[in-house]
Amino acid sequence: MEVLLYSLISILIISLASLIGIIFLSVKSNKLENFLIYSIAFSAGTLLGDVFMHLLPEAVKKGFNLQTSFFILFGIGFSLGIEKIIRWRHCHYLTSKNHPHHLSTMNLVGEGFHNFIDGIIIGGSYLASIPIGIATTIAVLFHEIPQEIGDFGVLVYAGFSKRKALITNFLISLTSLLGLSISLLIGFKSQVLISFLIPFAIGNFIYIATADLIPEMHKETTMRKSIIQITLFILGILIMTALLLLN
Repeated sequence: MEVLLYSLISILIISLASLIGIIFLSVKSNKLENFLIYSIAFSAGTLLGDVFMHLLPEAVKKGFNLQTSFFILFGIGFSLGIEKIIRWRHCHYLTSKNHPHHLSTMNLVGEGFHNFIDGIIIGGSYLASIPIGIATTIAVLFHEIPQEIGDFGVLVYAGFSKRKALITNFLISLTSLLGLSISLLIGFKSQVLISFLIPFAIGNFIYIATADLIPEMHKETTMRKSIIQITLFILGILIMTALLLLN
């Protein structure tokens, strides 16, 4: 029951993050772009911090074997494959004529699948332990914030009203609840699923951080902003390290 309660609270928090676009309705696009430039750096740090401070130590408790390596690589390959097949794009910049996206339906399908995977990963993390579940939820949340802002911008650019974009974003975020349900229903009965989900989450997070977030950090070349980005990247790692005190 404790695992179920924590998992549901985490999914609720992640789903509510989809409404963050409402905060930025009156923010000028240049200021919002600056926020996104820095938030993706922090997000990359938290994801990699969660991988190396929480998930990987849990995955190798019984030794680092070929099965663990394969599942991690599967997580990376799975993310790559999904991105190629349905053009699921982890982009954290506002949509514009100079930065176009594949809009509306394709974006919603990709985001729905992304949230579904988040639900599976969060469920698997809580099945491993409550502290690992909390750390993973925080890492996912910090990644979702710039992602949801980007998705909100995509929908508005595609012709959605701001209200419709917010509601649609929230409804799509609820696919994470389906992923969580499947993860917990199977995981409670099968220890094998847990041994798969943690390495899978590792691969998924490594792909997002290194293939999507860090390349976007490189788009900023000014010295001042680059230093701030690196500082926030390190801060994200330090926060994940501090969460070890929960163990």
